Amino acid sequence: MKRIFAGGLFALSAFASSAVADESAWTPTVFNLDNGMEVVVVPDHRAPVVTHMVWYKVGAVDEAEGKSGIAHLFEHVMFKETDDLAPGEFDSIVSRNGGVSNAFTSWDYTAYFERVAKDQLGTMMALEAERMTDLVINDDPDGPFISERDVVKEERRQRIDNNPGVILQEMVLSELWKGHPYEITIIGNMDEVAALTPADGLAFYKEYYSPENAILVVAGDVTPEEVRVLAEEHYGTIAPTGTAHGERKWAPVAPLTETKELVYSDPKVRQPSWSRYYSGTSETRDRELSYALDVGLEVLGGGMTSRLYQSLVEDQQIAINANTYAWTTLHDEGPAIITASPAPGVTLDVLETAIMAEVEKVLEEGFTDAEVERARNSLAAQAIYARDSQSNMANTFGSTLALGGLIEDVLDYPDAMRAITTEQAIAAVREIFGADRHYIEAHLLPAEGDS
Repeated sequence: MKRIFAGGLFALSAFASSAVADESAWTPTVFNLDNGMEVVVVPDHRAPVVTHMVWYKVGAVDEAEGKSGIAHLFEHVMFKETDDLAPGEFDSIVSRNGGVSNAFTSWDYTAYFERVAKDQLGTMMALEAERMTDLVINDDPDGPFISERDVVKEERRQRIDNNPGVILQEMVLSELWKGHPYEITIIGNMDEVAALTPADGLAFYKEYYSPENAILVVAGDVTPEEVRVLAEEHYGTIAPTGTAHGERKWAPVAPLTETKELVYSDPKVRQPSWSRYYSGTSETRDRELSYALDVGLEVLGGGMTSRLYQSLVEDQQIAINANTYAWTTLHDEGPAIITASPAPGVTLDVLETAIMAEVEKVLEEGFTDAEVERARNSLAAQAIYARDSQSNMANTFGSTLALGGLIEDVLDYPDAMRAITTEQAIAAVREIFGADRHYIEAHLLPAEGDS
């Protein structure tokens, strides 16, 4: 997966400027507070603003059986009420100080962020420290936990149950990750979400929301010394609960053992689509294979110059789009995906035959050195250009560390990408999409029986 963080449930807005940040602004300082909280400081002195993030090493993967959706629900509850903050006051303080705030939940982590003027950094730390320690969770039907539980149920209805493409993807991922903690979507099974109690919320809060289970990332117009003083003042006084045991439920994802076809039809669908999901890999599980796969997929279906786009869209004109990508930035193995949408009058069967003919040609003949050089240079350049975004700095370092990675993994990424050989790129694609590999094929149709 390209190292660009945009879209999905765990998105960050990009705050780009006109010039790429210099290399010194991309080199962080890392230290730990006495209570175990890890701190990462990424200086960026181009503007007097900061991005302040707190990452908790807990996500949907860690949820207890029958308690799905609690990590995401808890993200909502964190914005409601504390001992010293009235409902809505957190957002109000951030807004009054000219800032923006939000949060996101992944299978692997939960993160909260604010972007404000430099002189408001201490205020943001005070707010985050307050809700780390003094969140209000009670049995009041109109209180923070129960009211947000209803909000999450409505969110599912609007964002998932009302979106045919997301419904189909949820069906596919449930099969791909069957038996793995990733199997249930981040928003949770609605029957289980509806049954979550304030007592469940308190237990979750006490277990995971503790400084030794958190990573503070500050990117912006600050020095490490300035951040250290503020962090010690606001976070350093928080005693660790000792319940954040660090025992994650990560596990290798078993490869698919049979091929399946899933079809979902809905009158809301205006454009059919065809996809195949294969068992993939992740940077954490196999960094070398993951990087090589990213390069190979860039050649195969990574854009308008890719093999699939040129063949299906430009030459044969039987598709309106065609691409390949992989979810490699989860901790455990994610899917590698081939997807396309047919041109008017083209059936999915015709489209599938043409796609797989091109894929099989690639698997047999391989890539050219020129194709791979262009792809790896493009991916390396995208990673470097992404450094221009202060928020992306904070996001990339925070997510990497929350997954158990190292600062060096981020710093070395462009060079590692440029070092991928033609042989490694095609070997990775052959390993994932080989004829002996099972897959889940997904058809999204406008109405029952149409294609």
